[in-house]
Amino acid sequence: MELDEVTISRAILKTQMETMVEYLDLDVAVVGGGPSGITCAALLAEKGLKVGLIEKKLSIGGGMWGGGMMFPRIVVQAAAKRLLDRFDIASTEAEPGYYVAKSVESVSKLTAAACTAGAEFFNLIAVEDVVVKADGRVAGLVINWSPVEMAGLHVDPLTIRCRAVVDATGHDATICHMVAKKGGDLPIRGEGFMWAERAEGNILDHTKEVFPGLFVCGMAANAVGGECRMGPIFGGMLLSGERAADLVAAALRT
Repeated sequence: MELDEVTISRAILKTQMETMVEYLDLDVAVVGGGPSGITCAALLAEKGLKVGLIEKKLSIGGGMWGGGMMFPRIVVQAAAKRLLDRFDIASTEAEPGYYVAKSVESVSKLTAAACTAGAEFFNLIAVEDVVVKADGRVAGLVINWSPVEMAGLHVDPLTIRCRAVVDATGHDATICHMVAKKGGDLPIRGEGFMWAERAEGNILDHTKEVFPGLFVCGMAANAVGGECRMGPIFGGMLLSGERAADLVAAALRT
């Protein structure tokens, strides 16, 4: 066949613009494409919800790509091994209760599962602000291209509407800080020292609705709750994403 450059460009523009218009209205916007965010998005989409995952960087996966200090391996404890199996991520038991998986395979299979379930990914998009109206709930996000933010350009953003938002932005807890900065009743205690056992043990308690319509998972949950960090063990990230998906789905059913 003879290839035409304009036809190629038209195909990209047409399909992506149609998708962006369709996803201006969402059930759930998951902000942050790290392991907890991808897990949450995949499981929510499996439940039949319309899910968009917004990631400010070019790549999806957050800190999981680099494993521990650029060694592309991650550790998952026994309690979360079932989630590795659920997403068909191969692992080996390094010591009793400690399972090692390849970071690249882990990101790839989580992302593929989310895509297969129907979640839509929007990378290179930054969240500038949140929408809160008279009922006091987070009801949408104000978005712009990440390169616009990086360049410091004055370009007005656009808005998407959603029934729930999940802050999965990691250590920065970006969406929670936006709400708190604008006067929302959302105390943010900040991240504590490294203490893997405590951080992993308590992360599910911190995974919850922290402001009407706003849920938090992953390291963002620990940062909001004043909990410790855990390093390159990722079981808590997967379990937190799963817990957030269950909480959001239950809230939207009521």
